[in-house]
Amino acid sequence: MSVNKVILLGNVGKDPEVRYLDSGVAVATLPLATSDRAYTLANGTQVPERTEWHNLVLWRGLAETVEKYVHKGDKLYVEGKIRTRSYDDQAGAKRYVTEIFVDVMEMLSPKGTSTPGATSFVPKSGDSAQPTTSAQPNVQQQSTSVQDNSTEDLPF
Repeated sequence: MSVNKVILLGNVGKDPEVRYLDSGVAVATLPLATSDRAYTLANGTQVPERTEWHNLVLWRGLAETVEKYVHKGDKLYVEGKIRTRSYDDQAGAKRYVTEIFVDVMEMLSPKGTSTPGATSFVPKSGDSAQPTTSAQPNVQQQSTSVQDNSTEDLPF
């Protein structure tokens, strides 16, 4: 058995590039940045912030959604699979590209006051995206139920 699953939460590096195949299928590509914060070790050594760039590939309904609503700087949550491909560049050297083929996407950047929560897009049967909205009240209910715990249950 094997698993190829990637979960990323990061910021879009530039506006998506969307193209349409002859069959009318949309394909979008965009870079996503994930960063580890800078920190200082106990001995005083400074460890700088580290940013990783990921090449995202989205198909069909997800690509059309990205084309309409996602822009540089937006925060995204994505789930997908890692795929590596190779090609020969103009000089004849073999190059490798690692990409994330996105299956699930949630847009986390607020788009005005009319959006109550993040919008989630999950492709249905692989051909189109079906939007669902996760409302903020659910998040608030979860946080209040955690706060309702009495201090007598704490182990310290």
